[in-house]
Amino acid sequence: MEIHQSAVILLLILSVSSFTHGQPADIMPRYKKFLNQHVDPYMTVNDCTSKIENRDITGTDSGCKPVNSFIVANADTIKAVCGKGGTAIGGNLFESNLRFFVVKCTIKKNSKGTQKCEYRGNGFTRKIVLACQKGWPVHYER
Repeated sequence: MEIHQSAVILLLILSVSSFTHGQPADIMPRYKKFLNQHVDPYMTVNDCTSKIENRDITGTDSGCKPVNSFIVANADTIKAVCGKGGTAIGGNLFESNLRFFVVKCTIKKNSKGTQKCEYRGNGFTRKIVLACQKGWPVHYER
């Protein structure tokens, strides 16, 4: 059976549009940054150094970021925290109704001041708190 090129293109367009469907343009950059820095459904405690390096996650001075946490879940599950999957706790903060596995990556003391950032991972399960804008997560609070 031959697959027509137009059918493949249509499927690609539909999959991209469903990812950003309804997402306000002003939220998109912050949401993408949030996903890059804090979401990975396959993250393990041993992946900290490689994930932070590959995703180009840096601190405010463009050096090693002292701490970065990854929520081990898919983007749709995490987005739900900003709606029915979470509870408003003040301002734009929402606490998840469910517990998530989180990997907290902390810089190793011996890598401060060097070119290479090395991290140690620690995993735990907890309710997460996210800052949300217009129903989209834009910041991992805790």
